[in-house]
Amino acid sequence: MSNSAFKPVTVVLDWGTTGFRAFLVRSDGSLVDQKEGERGIQSIAKGEHGRVVSEALASWRAEYGPLDIVAAGMIGSRNGWIEMPYVPTPASAADVAAATRTEGLPEGDRITFLPGLTDPTGFPFPDVMRGEEAQLVGFGLDRDIIVVLPGTHAKWAEIRGGHIERFRTFVTGEIYATLADHSFLSKVATAERDHAADAFAEGVALAQEESTRAGGLLTRLFAVRTGWLAGAIAPDEMKSRLSGLIIGWEFVEARTGGWFKEGDTIAVVGDDDLVEVYGRVAENFGVKLAPAPADAAIRGALTIWRRHRLAAK
Repeated sequence: MSNSAFKPVTVVLDWGTTGFRAFLVRSDGSLVDQKEGERGIQSIAKGEHGRVVSEALASWRAEYGPLDIVAAGMIGSRNGWIEMPYVPTPASAADVAAATRTEGLPEGDRITFLPGLTDPTGFPFPDVMRGEEAQLVGFGLDRDIIVVLPGTHAKWAEIRGGHIERFRTFVTGEIYATLADHSFLSKVATAERDHAADAFAEGVALAQEESTRAGGLLTRLFAVRTGWLAGAIAPDEMKSRLSGLIIGWEFVEARTGGWFKEGDTIAVVGDDDLVEVYGRVAENFGVKLAPAPADAAIRGALTIWRRHRLAAK
């Protein structure tokens, strides 16, 4: 039975490469329900996305009637449902909203695809993001600040003058996963990483070591193996140390690139345990933290969607 008195504003769909999450929200943005699945875009054939989302949201449609859906993330990529454009930075929330696209679906639902962002100043080629633009808008563009978005491809973004001014990508999570699962470590390490372990903090400290004799990242990565050979690193510490080193090196590169200096205030935005981890690492580098909402992605998607609807009237 449809509950029209409690009809949600929309469904926010975060559909990535390896899985999807759907959030049913009220008009004030508060969460009613959510669904998670492992059917990411890489496992779905072209032309099947509509059927998959219809089946995934069937119970909500039965309860509330036809749904408004806002889709962010890799679902709008070249390998997704519909390839959405990249909006160049500097970009405001209105700029992002102007590039959205709404399509009708057979069951009466409407889906609005969000665009990505591109930074033309990226070197050696323009940088890109998909999904993080919603997080940045949801965090708020009303103050000048650097925002860090941890993940497989972590982003550092500058908000200035009501715009997403610029950003850079660090393939931190992907490098960790590749080395942890497909290198010499995978044959020796006996435990998954633990961000609370001393070994993680030791990895961060190794990244911070500025002595030239310690070498750069490539040399320090091999030290995870040589430390084990020397009996200084136990097999159950190896992945924790590796993670600390790689995340710590992300901060070293960001500092070298002028994204922060000691004493600055930055924000870390996300909805998983990496937010707390990055916060601790930031403090190790002498950086202060501004508060950030855990539901920034939902807030941002709704903000962009509402701007799009207002402009269409």
